[in-house]
Amino acid sequence: MPTSSTSVRTPSPSGTPGTATVPGRPGTRPGLPTWTPVVALSFGIAMVVLSEFLPASVLPALAVDVGVSEGRAGLAVAATAIAGAFTAPSIAVLLPRTDRRTVLVSLLVAAALSNVAVALAPSFAVLLAGRLLLGVALAGYWSFAFGAGTHAVPGKDHVVSSALAFGTSIATVVGVPLASVVGDAVGWRATFAGSAVLTGLGAVALGLTLPSVPPHPGAGLRMLREAVRNGRLMAGIACVVLVALGNFAAYPYIRIAIERVDAGATTWMLLAWGLGGVAGTVLAGFLARWLRPLAALAPVALSASLLLTAAATSVPVLTVAVVLWGLSMSMMPVITQLWVTRVEPERAESAMSLQVTAFQVAITAGSSLGGALLDGHGVQSLLLVGAGAAVAAGLGWAVLRVPRR
Repeated sequence: MPTSSTSVRTPSPSGTPGTATVPGRPGTRPGLPTWTPVVALSFGIAMVVLSEFLPASVLPALAVDVGVSEGRAGLAVAATAIAGAFTAPSIAVLLPRTDRRTVLVSLLVAAALSNVAVALAPSFAVLLAGRLLLGVALAGYWSFAFGAGTHAVPGKDHVVSSALAFGTSIATVVGVPLASVVGDAVGWRATFAGSAVLTGLGAVALGLTLPSVPPHPGAGLRMLREAVRNGRLMAGIACVVLVALGNFAAYPYIRIAIERVDAGATTWMLLAWGLGGVAGTVLAGFLARWLRPLAALAPVALSASLLLTAAATSVPVLTVAVVLWGLSMSMMPVITQLWVTRVEPERAESAMSLQVTAFQVAITAGSSLGGALLDGHGVQSLLLVGAGAAVAAGLGWAVLRVPRR
């Protein structure tokens, strides 16, 4: 990804390919593999994403304990997305000169504290406050993690993007189901307490492994304004909204879509979705050199999977649909990160923040739209609407040029 941004393309402080040091710290060993900070960044992503979706794993018990309905308790997820939508474009404006390592570590600490607040919450109001703090941490972390990763491992943007997306996949495939089991065994508060501990450990690991990441010299409100003026970037951001809205209009109700065909297959179908997601993350990294056709075809594949899910009347057909759904949707974070930073390499931080905002807005709007369609017209209607939004995104990316690396 060609760029003069110091936050994205500065060589590692050691000056030696494949090594990194933590500057300014006595006793820091040179020769630390540069992939170590990328692994730490990926673990941090896994923790904030797991924290975002934890309420869905323990919703009934959480609702009873804090004295609200399950529908109202679902606001715990929406609150995080809403806070994230406001935070993503503003955090670089508020912290234009702060070392991005400091910001990222602080955001993981904030995520850990948000989980502590939820674990100890005596009321729903306190719980929501904790979830709002998580939204700030999640959006900020997503906005800066890619640039920090490419700073630590220059010239490997597609691998860094895949590593971060892999953290998301692990959180959804392993973390969320495991949290459900833990919640049933020892209580929902224990799951948030455990997540707080793991997120805190992630902050320590990141602080020890990530080299200093200076901000772009032009970071701030001016950079954001200039990024917004890039018509091609904003057209791509609109496509991000469309594809994410298409997915999240349907994904919160995937269990209902599965149970319509075979209620006994729910667990295995969700696992199949997750395995498809892991495969999609890896595949997107391998195919990143063909970014423009990949950006066009992945949303079309998502649309096909939603249509096939709507039409499925047997478990074999549903299995194909669900695996394709997981595979195609999990390619999108990799694709969109690479797309926005190649279209706007000089203002990569702002481009990433706009991409994060697009996802958070789409999560909120898509799940609300899907719920309304489900209540009024049934599960097939939201699958059809989701498919339409996804294919529109694919068509949009097909006509937008993207610079070569």
